[in-house]
Amino acid sequence: MKLKKIVTALAVASLSSFGAMAQADQNAYADFPVTVKDYQGDAKHSVSYGGQMARHVLHTSLKKLAAQGNGQPNAELKAKMMAYFEGTDAGREILSPTSKGGFVIAQSQVDELSGKKNLAGKAYKGAVTSWPGNMTGAEVLAFMIDKASAADKGYDSVNGYDYAQLISKFTMGAVFYNQAVDNYLDEKLEADTKPNNKAYKDGKPYTGKEHVWDEAFGYFGVPAHTLELTAEQVYNIAKGKEDALSVADHNGDGKVSLYDEMAYAHGYYAAATDKSGKTDYLHTITKAFVDGRQLISDANGEALTDAQRAELKGHAKVIAENWEKVIAENVFKYAGSTYKDLQKITSILEAGGSVGDDYRNYIKHWGELKGFAMALQVSGKDLGETGVQLNRLIGFGPVLLGNTQVTGIDAKGNYLQDSTVTMDEYMLQMLKVQQLMVDEFGVKARSKDVLAGMEKLVEKLGAKAASAEND
Repeated sequence: MKLKKIVTALAVASLSSFGAMAQADQNAYADFPVTVKDYQGDAKHSVSYGGQMARHVLHTSLKKLAAQGNGQPNAELKAKMMAYFEGTDAGREILSPTSKGGFVIAQSQVDELSGKKNLAGKAYKGAVTSWPGNMTGAEVLAFMIDKASAADKGYDSVNGYDYAQLISKFTMGAVFYNQAVDNYLDEKLEADTKPNNKAYKDGKPYTGKEHVWDEAFGYFGVPAHTLELTAEQVYNIAKGKEDALSVADHNGDGKVSLYDEMAYAHGYYAAATDKSGKTDYLHTITKAFVDGRQLISDANGEALTDAQRAELKGHAKVIAENWEKVIAENVFKYAGSTYKDLQKITSILEAGGSVGDDYRNYIKHWGELKGFAMALQVSGKDLGETGVQLNRLIGFGPVLLGNTQVTGIDAKGNYLQDSTVTMDEYMLQMLKVQQLMVDEFGVKARSKDVLAGMEKLVEKLGAKAASAEND
């Protein structure tokens, strides 16, 4: 059931639009009081997640840069991309999102949100088995950045990669999702880690547990007043639609604050999925964050009891489980889009036509599929056989026009290709990906559902259907 829209008091402008409300809004992620004992500063509230929002705009800016290559090695572009990925220097301009039309953005520099932040330092530290080379999350992203800088607007037609999509979707998983569910909502909820009866750091107006929870919330990427908005409104905010200004601009200053009024990353994808009316991931996750933060605030600067931490972990479980489903829903969706693209391409080829833009769309949608599938596997939760199946079905690259596919990389980082399966067989594998998301993650929105075509395709492939899977 969708949460009802509620009326709140107007806020005055500050880094947090909600920082000086006359009366706290219990349904927004804002205005939680300072509970640190003997705090001597001027802060009126304890909410702080500027570092996470800085990383969101580093991500969106990096995605934009990934599509600016000219098809030749470009050291200048690579250096600029790396400055957004692993740099910490001041002066980095926010390249996206930016003002357009009447949708006016309040900040123009990354440091206006938080200084000295990067993406590389927070990326998944484990081995990424869904990409060739046995690399860590940061290494995979640096590898992709290198390739993107030399590609034509981020597009590699020879190997089948859209680097803007791959970099974006995997960054959302390897940094935002991983940090939230495998760090802040996991070990940092333990009693002896960032305790609630001490400031997070000396002089700070928030306790250890308050800030831990805030940081996890920031990574989800939703406006602080999301519970007052519909999924479609949050979706439109992320898109920067001019008529979304009025619902985004919670404090009435005529601008959208990238700190607490904008939608990003998986928060946006939760809203996009929920627009179907079949799911409510956006509000379920946000409500769990708000309720968890209220629980911590209610402890009034005292160490959380075992019972309180157990309740807090319950909220964290709701967040993690639904966040995972948001990603799985998008694996399902883009497997369907990839299937539909292949349908068009095979029909065109059979008629002796030119695939043109249809092939480009195929590579784009595959990049989104692969990026989300990679993201699904970096939560710290071992997916076991499910992860193995997912990686084998999708492979390291899409099946190309000659029925070849990237199967690895050599010692110099060059892609290796080999004959694998036909496009028809790969279409069946996309159906198997969708079925896997239904069976293992219980996806409900099921956008671009093409499972009805499985029986017909299996019949067409005959004996080949049984072996249509990458080893």
